[in-house]
Amino acid sequence: MMKSRAAALAAASLLALGAAPVYAAPAAAESEATAAPDADADAGIVVTAQRRSEPLQNVPVSVGVLSGNDLTSYAAGGADTLLSLSGKVPSLYIESTTGRIFPRFYIRGLGNVDFYLGASQPVSIIQDDVVLEHVVLKSNPVFDMAQVEVLRGPQGSLFGRNTTAGIIKFTSNQPTEEFHGQGSVSYGTYNTVSAEAAVGGPLSQDHKVMFRVSGLIQHRDNWIDNTFTGTSADGTVTPAKKVMGGYDERDVRGQLLFTSDYGFSAQISAHLRDYKGTSTLFYRGSLAKGSNGLPANFDQSKVALDEANNNPQAYKTQGVSLKLAYDFGNATITSITAFERSSGYSRGDTDGGAAANFPVNGVPNGFGQSQGQLRDLKQFSQEVRIASPDSGRFKWQFGGIYFDSRDTTEFDQRAYFLTTAAYNPNNFVVLRNVNTSTAVFGQASYDLTDQLTLTAGARETTDIRSTRLLKTANTQADVATYSGRRFVRLIDSKPSFDASLLYKATPDLSLYARVARGFRGPTIQGRSAVFNSDFTTANSETNTSFEAGLKSSFWGRKGHFNATGFYYTVKNIQLNGNDSNGNGVLFNADKARGYGMEAELDLQPVQGLKLNAGISLLHTEIDDKRVYAQVCALNGVVVCTVGNPTIKVGANTFAQIDGNPLPNAPKYNINVSARYEVPTGPGKLFVAGDFNKQGYTSFVLYKSAEFNAKGSYELGLKGGFTTDRFEIGAFVRNLTNQHNLIGAIENFMAGVYNEPRVVGASVSAKF
Repeated sequence: MMKSRAAALAAASLLALGAAPVYAAPAAAESEATAAPDADADAGIVVTAQRRSEPLQNVPVSVGVLSGNDLTSYAAGGADTLLSLSGKVPSLYIESTTGRIFPRFYIRGLGNVDFYLGASQPVSIIQDDVVLEHVVLKSNPVFDMAQVEVLRGPQGSLFGRNTTAGIIKFTSNQPTEEFHGQGSVSYGTYNTVSAEAAVGGPLSQDHKVMFRVSGLIQHRDNWIDNTFTGTSADGTVTPAKKVMGGYDERDVRGQLLFTSDYGFSAQISAHLRDYKGTSTLFYRGSLAKGSNGLPANFDQSKVALDEANNNPQAYKTQGVSLKLAYDFGNATITSITAFERSSGYSRGDTDGGAAANFPVNGVPNGFGQSQGQLRDLKQFSQEVRIASPDSGRFKWQFGGIYFDSRDTTEFDQRAYFLTTAAYNPNNFVVLRNVNTSTAVFGQASYDLTDQLTLTAGARETTDIRSTRLLKTANTQADVATYSGRRFVRLIDSKPSFDASLLYKATPDLSLYARVARGFRGPTIQGRSAVFNSDFTTANSETNTSFEAGLKSSFWGRKGHFNATGFYYTVKNIQLNGNDSNGNGVLFNADKARGYGMEAELDLQPVQGLKLNAGISLLHTEIDDKRVYAQVCALNGVVVCTVGNPTIKVGANTFAQIDGNPLPNAPKYNINVSARYEVPTGPGKLFVAGDFNKQGYTSFVLYKSAEFNAKGSYELGLKGGFTTDRFEIGAFVRNLTNQHNLIGAIENFMAGVYNEPRVVGASVSAKF
């Protein structure tokens, strides 16, 4: 029944030209070697979804593409460069309830809502061929980018572990043989500044040594008032004007490339990040029982927090990678060695407001201050692969990778309230997390005929994860009371694979079908130790996905239309709920299913006009009658409207989640953008806009009237004057100043909202 519905939906989607998604206009081609991006007009967009430079139309994988110019435009108002990508590619959704240092990624509805610093995600992030696994490393800002590729569905063969949903592959602009520089700066509301610059070129007369240096600076003034008027348990007194909402982002990347006439190349890349800002604000009381609508007096510039010292957040990250390649003629061997390091902290008033102001049964309720501190994170990875040339009837590649991530993390949940002043300075834990992974992989592609190509790949991965409790959550007298297990180690080995057929019906039309299986290793949730509760764990999950689609060009290649229908089953899916303290709890459900489609259209109907459109349709459901998730409750009182059957276990209420959609899985997403240019004098006048609308999205595992969004949208506009080397313009992001609900703290009916409207001007130049 479900498969037939999926097939019908996929078939219908191929006919829906008018409902097509964001397909970036032909962007610069990315070379998997070290050359700078260089697009071939006949090839269109060139991608490296199979670790080879290939035209998108020839790749049997569903890939969404954005150019570096797109990224700059979306982040013009100083927005987080990663969060601003949400919805800009069909089936891609990104959110965060932990500020800029912990984005959570979802592809085709698969992701992880867990806010634990040691959480794993089924979407892998790769920057310049380096896998970034830890959630903090995944937050590294993207700037001076050539291209972004979103590979949808399991990518288990070539990219391996924790890719059951897919990967997002960022490729920066590379050093070039010609001297080149570019820069842009924008200024807007709240004294928001966003500046990006890059310069590079040859360092030797023979152009064998090249460099590129690029940087990003973002700043916003604090614009949110803390209106709390009492005295908090730690002695601080408020209110205070404009003490939250600001940030300072400083990032730099340097690249040095050496090439030779003998097929050898070496490239070293290093980057630094220094960030300070405000963690996510939870607006307590912005949700009322029975509705997800905003109260009439909601003001995003005001929040009343009695603890957490105005939610500060700060992180520093450093990384270096070395890429070596040698072309033997009939094969190329590539080595990628990378090391990343990070540390920082994030503090928040978890209940989103003064506990005394929100009593339940006459008793003030709140968590108080919550803090996560990454004392030290170190990640090392080494990958080696050997591959045949990109041309020829038979192409192959195989290799192996070793991955090691170790961090020492502190979690602090100092539960003190105004009425009791029950401040406990020893209520924090220290954890040591270690994750190692090894894998061997290979893929081969063979042209069965001039029109039909078979591709197949496989990977064997061994994943080991452990967590050790170094310090327990002690009493005020510094006496340890926890007697549970202090060390947990999980290990699993599983194969992944994919196989596809690509049929080139005509030079402008390709049809493909693909089956793939991905694997996500076992996971440990250690943060529960802060409440003297045992660690929770989840076993490995596997995703088996089927998809089929078309990729086409038409109207003299002034238009492109791609569409894909898919169906997947995730067995033993890892889910995350909450306990009575609002703390994350890991568990496995038997399975989850999803089906839907993506379609992408770009078109240049007349001189000077470019249109892009995109749509994704998605249905997901959990399939396990035995699993229940704890619902919103304080002191045993359910404070929201639950739409599933419930049971009581002690003082806690649990809802059956069988048949429910996965959290943060929009039923649909529509994205449309356009740019029109009119020649005038030495340049062109232009106007551009982008629009995104999102269908019903639940933020929790159980059905509720409050914790969901439906029909959320944002609109951006820009206009100005441009030449070949210079552009000046004015812009507005979130034109209608929509307050879109993007998350919630259930127990406290506290909402999380998107960024406010930002109006500004920008200037860019290149030479």
